[in-house]
Amino acid sequence: MENIEPIFSFNLWKFQVDITLSIIVQWAIILILTLLAFYLTTSLRERPTRKQNIGEIFVETIIKLVKENMGENYIGFVPFVGTIFIYLLLMNMTGLVGIEPPTKDINVALAMALIAFIVIQGYTIKRIGLLHYFTGYAKPFAAMLPMNIMERIMLPLSLCLRLFGNMTAAAVIMDLAYEGLHGVGFLAQIGLPIFLHFYFDIFDGAIQMIIFLMLTMINIKIISEH
Repeated sequence: MENIEPIFSFNLWKFQVDITLSIIVQWAIILILTLLAFYLTTSLRERPTRKQNIGEIFVETIIKLVKENMGENYIGFVPFVGTIFIYLLLMNMTGLVGIEPPTKDINVALAMALIAFIVIQGYTIKRIGLLHYFTGYAKPFAAMLPMNIMERIMLPLSLCLRLFGNMTAAAVIMDLAYEGLHGVGFLAQIGLPIFLHFYFDIFDGAIQMIIFLMLTMINIKIISEH
């Protein structure tokens, strides 16, 4: 696994906090999304403007996605699903501007997976109660307890490793392509990688986001209804 060097570090009490490029890129994405959300939601009108239409199309798309995959009862997850959708998509596509995707960092992928895991377990406990939640591990019979526990533990690991593995592979292939084209000439490095960027940054980045999101939504519904 690649050793990620921090850009700078500081001490917080007895702990050393390392600030890496992936953290800075995430801050930049959060800032961009905050400003974009502010821009799209200011001066809302009954007769929508062009920018308001853009925001409404995105919201309606997420609402439709939640309804079709989770049901009407889960409409409250629209903000969560929408945030994961756009945030993860932008992180996966930073290669288009010459920055390695933050999701290539195992820490970022694991953090995203843990967020999904905590939301799934937290919502399940809220919906069915703490007692029912823990007794659910012994269903359909007590002998399934170890398997059910393992299944819950494997979910964040699966989400993390799938996202991290695919984005790392894409970044490595892009690096190899640029190194190979370096000897061909400068113009080759400009033109030929366009198709690779389209596949690995746009197509593969979108696919990994969709897989992560679909698995999260499906597990919210299945586990909370067990």
